[in-house]
Amino acid sequence: MTQERTGIATIGGQPITLMGPELKVGDKAPAFTINKDLMTEVSLSDYAGKIKLISVVPSLDTDVCDAQTRRFNLEASKLGDDVVVLTISVDLPFAQSRFCATAGIERVVTLSDYKYRSFGEAYGVLIKELQLDQRAIFIVDADDTIRYVEYLSELSDSPNFDAALSALRGVTE
Repeated sequence: MTQERTGIATIGGQPITLMGPELKVGDKAPAFTINKDLMTEVSLSDYAGKIKLISVVPSLDTDVCDAQTRRFNLEASKLGDDVVVLTISVDLPFAQSRFCATAGIERVVTLSDYKYRSFGEAYGVLIKELQLDQRAIFIVDADDTIRYVEYLSELSDSPNFDAALSALRGVTE
């Protein structure tokens, strides 16, 4: 049975239930199956040997998620070939593609958790009441060890970009 966590996150001040474990620095990054497009599934192992900045957003069609994705797209150009930036939401893959084309997102890989919600459950970000993924940032090193975690306690808050990028630089140096 999937773990349920309450009392730690809200949407507009209203409590929500997060499904899955709370991951911590030093944990092994859990495996997941997620969609790159409607037919193509990928997993953590598809990014083996890469440092992964995983930016989790509820939906790309909201202002905060849009800004978060644009910021990491901008930063991605400075990160080098050993780093991949993944933005994960439950938006359908064709909606993600449309967003990227409209917003000029070229350096971030968008992945959809719509089919199985396996990422959301494995990383403890699946919102039970909405079946969306809660905003979070994970930095996973080339050996798939989690090196940075930020779970946002309020869905509409922005992540701490400076802390995440500082942690990422610490992994890449």
